[in-house]
Amino acid sequence: MRWSIEDFVYGGTDGVITTFAIVAGAFGASLSVSVILILGFANLFADGFSMSVGNYLSRRTYEEYIEKERKKEEWSIDNMIEEEKEEIREIYRNKGFKEDILEDLVKVITSKKKIWVDTMMKEELGLVDDKKEPKDTAITTFIAFNLLGLIPLSPFIIIHLIGITSISPINAFIFSSTFTAISFFLIGIIKGRIVKTSWIKSGLHTLAVGGIASAVAYTIGYVLSFYIK
Repeated sequence: MRWSIEDFVYGGTDGVITTFAIVAGAFGASLSVSVILILGFANLFADGFSMSVGNYLSRRTYEEYIEKERKKEEWSIDNMIEEEKEEIREIYRNKGFKEDILEDLVKVITSKKKIWVDTMMKEELGLVDDKKEPKDTAITTFIAFNLLGLIPLSPFIIIHLIGITSISPINAFIFSSTFTAISFFLIGIIKGRIVKTSWIKSGLHTLAVGGIASAVAYTIGYVLSFYIK
Protein backbone atom coordinates (compact mmCIF):
# COMPACT_ATOMS: atom_id res chain seq x y z
CA MET A 1 0.00 0.00 0.00
CA ARG A 2 1.24 3.47 -0.92
CA TRP A 3 0.43 6.16 1.65
CA SER A 4 -0.26 9.74 0.60
CA ILE A 5 0.34 12.61 3.01
CA GLU A 6 -2.15 14.72 1.04
CA ASP A 7 -4.93 12.17 1.52
CA PHE A 8 -3.99 11.75 5.18
CA VAL A 9 -4.24 15.49 5.80
CA TYR A 10 -7.49 15.66 3.81
CA GLY A 11 -9.11 12.84 5.79
CA GLY A 12 -7.66 13.88 9.14
CA THR A 13 -8.75 17.50 8.81
CA ASP A 14 -12.31 16.56 7.97
CA GLY A 15 -12.35 13.93 10.72
CA VAL A 16 -11.36 16.40 13.42
CA ILE A 17 -13.60 19.21 12.16
CA THR A 18 -16.80 17.21 11.67
CA THR A 19 -16.42 15.13 14.84
CA PHE A 20 -15.74 18.12 17.04
CA ALA A 21 -18.60 20.01 15.37
CA ILE A 22 -20.90 17.18 16.41
CA VAL A 23 -19.43 17.15 19.93
CA ALA A 24 -19.86 20.94 20.18
CA GLY A 25 -23.41 20.82 18.86
CA ALA A 26 -24.42 17.99 21.17
CA PHE A 27 -22.77 19.65 24.18
CA GLY A 28 -24.42 22.95 23.31
CA ALA A 29 -27.76 21.15 23.33
CA SER A 30 -26.92 19.75 26.81
CA LEU A 31 -27.07 16.16 25.63
CA SER A 32 -25.64 13.39 27.79
CA VAL A 33 -22.13 11.96 27.44
CA SER A 34 -23.63 8.73 26.10
CA VAL A 35 -25.47 10.57 23.33
CA ILE A 36 -22.36 12.59 22.47
CA LEU A 37 -20.40 9.34 22.07
CA ILE A 38 -23.12 7.72 19.97
CA LEU A 39 -23.32 10.69 17.62
CA GLY A 40 -19.54 11.02 17.51
CA PHE A 41 -18.83 7.38 16.66
CA ALA A 42 -21.69 7.30 14.15
CA ASN A 43 -20.09 10.25 12.41
CA LEU A 44 -16.64 8.64 12.52
CA PHE A 45 -17.60 5.48 10.74
CA ALA A 46 -20.40 6.74 8.49
CA ASP A 47 -18.78 9.99 7.34
CA GLY A 48 -15.32 8.41 7.25
CA PHE A 49 -16.61 5.65 5.00
CA SER A 50 -18.47 8.16 2.83
CA MET A 51 -15.35 10.29 2.42
CA SER A 52 -13.16 7.31 1.55
CA VAL A 53 -15.65 6.08 -1.04
CA GLY A 54 -15.93 9.57 -2.50
CA ASN A 55 -12.15 9.85 -2.69
CA TYR A 56 -11.96 6.42 -4.32
CA LEU A 57 -14.57 7.29 -6.96
CA SER A 58 -12.95 10.67 -7.61
CA ARG A 59 -9.58 9.02 -8.16
CA ARG A 60 -11.05 6.35 -10.43
CA THR A 61 -12.85 9.00 -12.48
CA TYR A 62 -9.61 10.98 -12.86
CA GLU A 63 -7.72 7.87 -13.96
CA GLU A 64 -10.41 7.00 -16.51
CA TYR A 65 -10.32 10.56 -17.85
CA ILE A 66 -6.54 10.46 -18.20
CA GLU A 67 -6.73 7.11 -20.00
CA LYS A 68 -9.39 8.46 -22.37
CA GLU A 69 -7.29 11.51 -23.21
CA ARG A 70 -4.17 9.36 -23.64
CA LYS A 71 -5.95 7.19 -26.21
CA LYS A 72 -7.02 10.33 -28.06
CA GLU A 73 -3.43 11.55 -28.23
CA GLU A 74 -2.19 8.13 -29.36
CA TRP A 75 -4.77 8.12 -32.15
CA SER A 76 -3.79 11.63 -33.21
CA ILE A 77 -0.10 10.68 -33.33
CA ASP A 78 -0.89 7.59 -35.42
CA ASN A 79 -3.20 9.39 -37.83
CA MET A 80 -2.18 13.07 -37.80
CA ILE A 81 1.56 12.85 -37.32
CA GLU A 82 2.56 16.14 -38.96
CA GLU A 83 -0.12 18.12 -37.13
CA GLU A 84 0.99 16.60 -33.83
CA LYS A 85 4.64 17.38 -34.56
CA GLU A 86 3.66 20.96 -35.23
CA GLU A 87 1.89 21.10 -31.87
CA ILE A 88 5.07 19.93 -30.14
CA ARG A 89 7.04 22.50 -32.12
CA GLU A 90 4.61 25.25 -31.11
CA ILE A 91 4.70 24.26 -27.44
CA TYR A 92 8.48 24.53 -27.24
CA ARG A 93 8.64 27.57 -29.49
CA ASN A 94 6.49 29.32 -26.90
CA LYS A 95 9.00 28.25 -24.27
CA GLY A 96 11.73 30.14 -26.11
CA PHE A 97 13.42 27.43 -28.18
CA LYS A 98 14.40 28.42 -31.73
CA GLU A 99 15.83 27.11 -35.00
CA ASP A 100 18.14 24.08 -34.76
CA ILE A 101 17.69 23.56 -31.03
CA LEU A 102 13.92 23.58 -31.46
CA GLU A 103 14.05 21.08 -34.32
CA ASP A 104 16.41 18.79 -32.41
CA LEU A 105 14.08 18.90 -29.45
CA VAL A 106 11.06 18.06 -31.60
CA LYS A 107 12.98 15.18 -33.21
CA VAL A 108 13.96 13.71 -29.82
CA ILE A 109 10.47 13.96 -28.32
CA THR A 110 8.72 12.51 -31.38
CA SER A 111 11.21 9.67 -31.75
CA LYS A 112 9.46 7.64 -29.04
CA LYS A 113 5.70 7.42 -28.89
CA LYS A 114 5.39 7.20 -25.10
CA ILE A 115 7.54 10.29 -24.55
CA TRP A 116 5.56 12.06 -27.25
CA VAL A 117 2.22 11.17 -25.66
CA ASP A 118 3.41 12.02 -22.14
CA THR A 119 4.62 15.40 -23.36
CA MET A 120 1.31 16.17 -25.04
CA MET A 121 -0.62 15.07 -21.95
CA LYS A 122 1.38 17.36 -19.68
CA GLU A 123 2.14 20.35 -21.87
CA GLU A 124 -1.05 20.54 -23.93
CA LEU A 125 -3.69 19.16 -21.55
CA GLY A 126 -2.06 19.77 -18.17
CA LEU A 127 -2.71 16.18 -17.09
CA VAL A 128 -0.21 14.29 -14.96
CA ASP A 129 -0.80 10.79 -13.60
CA ASP A 130 0.80 10.55 -10.14
CA LYS A 131 0.21 6.77 -10.12
CA LYS A 132 -1.78 6.81 -6.88
CA GLU A 133 -4.02 3.77 -6.53
CA PRO A 134 -7.69 4.58 -5.80
CA LYS A 135 -7.86 1.96 -3.04
CA ASP A 136 -4.78 3.45 -1.37
CA THR A 137 -6.29 6.95 -1.32
CA ALA A 138 -9.54 5.55 0.07
CA ILE A 139 -7.85 3.56 2.85
CA THR A 140 -5.58 6.46 3.79
CA THR A 141 -8.54 8.84 3.97
CA PHE A 142 -10.60 6.43 6.10
CA ILE A 143 -7.78 5.69 8.56
CA ALA A 144 -6.85 9.38 8.94
CA PHE A 145 -10.49 10.41 9.37
CA ASN A 146 -11.12 7.87 12.14
CA LEU A 147 -7.73 8.17 13.82
CA LEU A 148 -7.71 11.95 14.15
CA GLY A 149 -11.47 12.09 14.55
CA LEU A 150 -11.09 10.21 17.85
CA ILE A 151 -9.24 13.17 19.37
CA PRO A 152 -12.36 15.30 20.14
CA LEU A 153 -14.10 12.24 21.58
CA SER A 154 -11.23 11.03 23.76
CA PRO A 155 -12.19 12.92 26.99
CA PHE A 156 -15.77 11.63 26.77
CA ILE A 157 -14.51 8.10 26.09
CA ILE A 158 -12.45 8.33 29.27
CA ILE A 159 -15.48 9.44 31.29
CA HIS A 160 -17.88 6.83 29.92
CA LEU A 161 -15.75 3.75 29.31
CA ILE A 162 -12.81 4.02 31.70
CA GLY A 163 -14.90 5.46 34.49
CA ILE A 164 -12.93 8.51 35.56
CA THR A 165 -15.91 10.26 37.07
CA SER A 166 -13.85 13.10 38.53
CA ILE A 167 -13.88 14.70 35.08
CA SER A 168 -17.17 16.55 34.61
CA PRO A 169 -18.79 16.86 31.16
CA ILE A 170 -17.87 20.56 31.14
CA ASN A 171 -14.22 19.79 31.82
CA ALA A 172 -14.34 17.02 29.25
CA PHE A 173 -15.57 19.53 26.69
CA ILE A 174 -12.78 21.92 27.65
CA PHE A 175 -10.20 19.15 27.22
CA SER A 176 -11.83 18.16 23.93
CA SER A 177 -11.68 21.76 22.71
CA THR A 178 -8.03 22.07 23.70
CA PHE A 179 -6.98 18.80 22.08
CA THR A 180 -8.94 19.68 18.95
CA ALA A 181 -7.41 23.16 18.69
CA ILE A 182 -3.93 21.66 18.95
CA SER A 183 -4.84 19.12 16.29
CA PHE A 184 -6.14 21.83 13.96
CA PHE A 185 -2.93 23.78 14.34
CA LEU A 186 -0.68 20.74 13.78
CA ILE A 187 -2.65 19.70 10.70
CA GLY A 188 -2.31 23.23 9.39
CA ILE A 189 1.45 23.06 9.90
CA ILE A 190 1.60 19.84 7.87
CA LYS A 191 -0.52 21.44 5.14
CA GLY A 192 1.82 24.41 5.09
CA ARG A 193 4.81 22.13 4.62
CA ILE A 194 3.09 20.33 1.73
CA VAL A 195 2.16 23.48 -0.21
CA LYS A 196 5.36 25.32 0.79
CA THR A 197 3.67 28.20 2.61
CA SER A 198 4.14 29.74 6.05
CA TRP A 199 3.49 27.00 8.62
CA ILE A 200 2.29 29.52 11.18
CA LYS A 201 -0.19 31.10 8.76
CA SER A 202 -1.40 27.68 7.57
CA GLY A 203 -1.77 26.45 11.14
CA LEU A 204 -3.75 29.51 12.21
CA HIS A 205 -5.92 29.30 9.09
CA THR A 206 -6.85 25.67 9.76
CA LEU A 207 -7.46 26.50 13.42
CA ALA A 208 -9.74 29.39 12.42
CA VAL A 209 -11.75 27.27 9.97
CA GLY A 210 -12.20 24.50 12.52
CA GLY A 211 -13.05 27.00 15.23
CA ILE A 212 -15.74 28.67 13.13
CA ALA A 213 -17.32 25.32 12.21
CA SER A 214 -17.32 24.29 15.87
CA ALA A 215 -18.76 27.62 17.05
CA VAL A 216 -21.58 27.40 14.53
CA ALA A 217 -22.38 23.82 15.58
CA TYR A 218 -22.35 24.75 19.28
CA THR A 219 -24.60 27.76 18.70
CA ILE A 220 -27.11 25.76 16.67
CA GLY A 221 -27.19 23.01 19.29
CA TYR A 222 -27.60 25.56 22.09
CA VAL A 223 -30.41 27.46 20.35
CA LEU A 224 -32.31 24.35 19.26
CA SER A 225 -32.17 22.93 22.78
CA PHE A 226 -34.73 25.58 23.77
CA TYR A 227 -37.19 24.57 21.06
CA ILE A 228 -36.70 20.81 20.67
CA LYS A 229 -37.32 18.73 23.74
